[in-house]
Amino acid sequence: MSDVELVKKMLRAVLQSSKHGVAMARLQGDYRALTGEVIPYRQFGHGSLESFLRSIPGVVRLERSSAGEVMCFAGVCEETAHIAQLVARQKNVKKSGCSKLLNFQMRAKSSSLFSHNVKPRLSLRQPGHMTHPARSSASKSSFYPNQRQIYSTDLPSSRVPTRQLNRKSPGADVEVVQCRVKQLLQKYCSGVWLSKIPQLYRIMFQEELHMHKELETWTHICTVEKPGSNNIVDRLVYPVLEPAPKPSTVPAVAPCKQSPNAKQPTPAQQTTRILRTLAINIPPPAQKSQPPLSPTSPNSTKLDFNLPETPKAHPHSPITPPSTPPSHQPLTPEIKQKLRQLLNKYSQGLWAHALPQLFQEAFGCVFPQNVLEDLSLLADTCMVEYPMPDNRKRAILYALPCQVQTQPRPRPPPLVLPYTGNPRVPPLIIPTTEFLSVLVMEVCSTDNIVLRFVGEGYSKALEVLEEAMLQFYNTVGAGLCLLSPKIGQLVAVAIEDDAVLRAQVHLVTEDTVKVYCVDHGFFEVVSRKKILQLRDQFLTLPFQATTCQLAGLEPFSTDRVVLKTLKSLAIGRTLLVEIVEREDSPVIVLYDTSENEDVNVNAVCLKALQDKSMENPLQVNSVYTNVCVTNVCFDGSIYCQLPSRGQAKLKDIMDKIEAHFISQLTWELLVSKPFCGKVCLAKYKGKWARAEIINLHGSQVLDILFLDLGLPASLEVSELREIPPIYLKELITIPPQAIKCILEELNADGSVWPPEAVLWLRETVLNKVPSCMKIVKLDETRTVHIYLLTGNGAQDLQSSVNRQLASCPFWQRDIHFSKITRVSEPILPEAGDSPYTAPAQSNALTLPPKLDLPVVGQNMDVFVSVACHPGHFVLQPWQDLYKLVVLMGEMILFYNKQEVTQINIQKNNVYAAKIDNNWHRVLVKGVLTNGLVSVYELDYGKYELINYSQLQPLIDEFRQLPFQGISAQLAGVKQGVWAEESSMVFRNHVEKKPLVAQIESVEEGDWPWERKISVYLVDTTQEDNDIWIHNIVVEFLDEINRAA
Repeated sequence: MSDVELVKKMLRAVLQSSKHGVAMARLQGDYRALTGEVIPYRQFGHGSLESFLRSIPGVVRLERSSAGEVMCFAGVCEETAHIAQLVARQKNVKKSGCSKLLNFQMRAKSSSLFSHNVKPRLSLRQPGHMTHPARSSASKSSFYPNQRQIYSTDLPSSRVPTRQLNRKSPGADVEVVQCRVKQLLQKYCSGVWLSKIPQLYRIMFQEELHMHKELETWTHICTVEKPGSNNIVDRLVYPVLEPAPKPSTVPAVAPCKQSPNAKQPTPAQQTTRILRTLAINIPPPAQKSQPPLSPTSPNSTKLDFNLPETPKAHPHSPITPPSTPPSHQPLTPEIKQKLRQLLNKYSQGLWAHALPQLFQEAFGCVFPQNVLEDLSLLADTCMVEYPMPDNRKRAILYALPCQVQTQPRPRPPPLVLPYTGNPRVPPLIIPTTEFLSVLVMEVCSTDNIVLRFVGEGYSKALEVLEEAMLQFYNTVGAGLCLLSPKIGQLVAVAIEDDAVLRAQVHLVTEDTVKVYCVDHGFFEVVSRKKILQLRDQFLTLPFQATTCQLAGLEPFSTDRVVLKTLKSLAIGRTLLVEIVEREDSPVIVLYDTSENEDVNVNAVCLKALQDKSMENPLQVNSVYTNVCVTNVCFDGSIYCQLPSRGQAKLKDIMDKIEAHFISQLTWELLVSKPFCGKVCLAKYKGKWARAEIINLHGSQVLDILFLDLGLPASLEVSELREIPPIYLKELITIPPQAIKCILEELNADGSVWPPEAVLWLRETVLNKVPSCMKIVKLDETRTVHIYLLTGNGAQDLQSSVNRQLASCPFWQRDIHFSKITRVSEPILPEAGDSPYTAPAQSNALTLPPKLDLPVVGQNMDVFVSVACHPGHFVLQPWQDLYKLVVLMGEMILFYNKQEVTQINIQKNNVYAAKIDNNWHRVLVKGVLTNGLVSVYELDYGKYELINYSQLQPLIDEFRQLPFQGISAQLAGVKQGVWAEESSMVFRNHVEKKPLVAQIESVEEGDWPWERKISVYLVDTTQEDNDIWIHNIVVEFLDEINRAA
């Protein structure tokens, strides 16, 4: 099969699984998610993706939607007609928006945990119909039809909701339920999670609790509070504290563990109580009551129907303030207030070990060292979280919920004028996904961009509404003309014969009316005859046009160059949005993902301000002296600084900035909202230097590039500073002073260099005396191909660094690769694994414990990281995902600061591997003779081929957390060879999604990665409907068999 035929086949597979079509803006991402590579349209002689798609009408049919998007649909031929019919009959299962809208080649983080479009919750909603084959007396054959009937019901009313099963039970009486809830809370007097109350109620009273959502209103029964940690989004419920009784009265039910003479707690005592609720695994010495479920305990991920009376506490707790009184002197109010200011600034949390330096730089005072040794002193000031329970020295501090204060940003003027006569229209809700597609319609400034969201519930809902309006006003509403429109009044406008839009009147003249189209963001002057009355039935959908602000461009919001660049890149185009601050007018970063490489629109607008006259002009065959090499990369490329006007000006400004930070407190210059493309300051060798954020790893760790050194680094967010405003505009105009260069004759294949060659080059040229270089070629990307000569005098090319390195013995590939332990044949993902051999003595470090799993028949919340087909997919424990984020952040900080070391790579050993700018825990499956290594990601379940130089020993500190990837197969279906179409349907329903897994069986192995489980998967994202995935697969297979 030729390359073009293979691409056509893969395109059909992508398009046939979506009956609503795929937007061209995300087609590359969906294609790459399936094949691992992008559509190579240039290889087939086409200049753009659209040109290639139009050349294959039998595979792709292009249409333009009313939202302005180019949509791609599968072309139907005789061979695929039956598949198209099956897909068209697919049910509209609710999906997460990010997987459809996100181009997977945007950034390296999009393939890792850090881009999950959903954040770990305490517990997912459990399926309403619970049947455990291991406990049920009914056979499996009777179990499956019930589940199938639930799935195949389209109308919610025809499905018997769980909440109707015991409608006449005594528990339905409000007073009885309240009494029982009060009784339950007395058992859990230290507090319990709201999501766990229905389960505990069922266990305690053998009845379903259908009023748990009303608990927040029962203030006389309980108190409901929300913790401040980003990893905890559930609510804490604890019994209300009874007031001190009068001498003549005796309480009917005494509060748990409370003396009759107890006083009302102070706010500080209430805060301490909330914290102790979270410190469930370290109770006070004298207390032996049952602890509530922990937000990160394994018990919180399963429904244990035989809950013991005294469950064992988990050995570690992520949020653990000591229960004993602190022995040190308490903090002064001034220190506490400064700490609250810092935590308000870092709303995503702050590592405790960063406090001393931050206090010194931001406030000019010393932070008490004894506090870091006893964090219980901060109990009434902040929340303390231990994401790595085995390392008590690594703690994250969060502001208490009652102390969080946000400073409102300036907002653009509202798009819709206030008018008292208008009916109420629901406000537009910003989508909760991290990445979403938008159509940019108008640019007034970088602080006032008019756009609308694309997708289900937004552009698609607007299409339906406008079609209904067109049909209505062309028939029964044709005579509903508005004779006297008033300014501010909402109206319907017949813009064209085939379009009726919602609008607001802004100006009325004798013959015309100027209206603002509230869904499309533009003004139009129309005849008064085209103004129609807007019926209330067309006001149920929020107005779709909304305003946003571009992050990082606030000081240049009206700059002419910036606006010209922004309009050329954005207006009328569908772009991807990353939300930095979620407010009424969100702060965003725009990306153009229509081509092979993503374009950060914010960063491009900022670079448009650079003064090119400050660069040293580059010309082929020219020799440059006083060249300073600032970085040598793993692929042998180097970064050089050339003398220029910009370099002299940069040095002068950076000297002033150094003096500014020394002489003044820098509280307001802390970077609290990092985003990709942001230009800020970071320290290099003790001095501040310009840096651009290039990648985010969770909320605490990020990657930067020192712009004037070409040097990448990984830092914590607290190490960054904003550029002082008085120097910002002047500093932004200076182009980056580091130029990327390629050593001629040595980089023909662009592969990673041997570590010896990189080390030799660094020792020879890095930060040495000024050199000189001769440019021999400038390629399309402005990469400079050079000969590097040591010393400033013109020298013969034979003595150049290029040829010195080429003559070194270790440059010969055969000599270098002989040092690697090779295998004659690599173990590929689809091949069967050979029996595991014992690790070599050099790698015989402790392996993590096996992941705790529920017993057969119980549930666990999971995230599906990889889905090949129903016979093989990989699960991750949902509640522990944030622990993996922290672990990988720690690995990034550790390994990115290490020098290249040569190690003896052996098959079936565990290492740390750098993959897509992240460090993963991997198992080596095979070593190829060309220097590539086949590895298996133990936390994500993916197979990768990487260069051997990207492997490092996995130190013991990173072997404590159990490997998070669990191999699984789908229960309830007959396993066998899975066709491409059914695999695609399965993948679209489960991959990159949080689901509930019901354990059907567990197959243990000798090693953690050999364990495999069989599970039922349930999508519970819909409030009143449980989607059992095996039913979808079975139904699809039945349809294919009938069609055949």
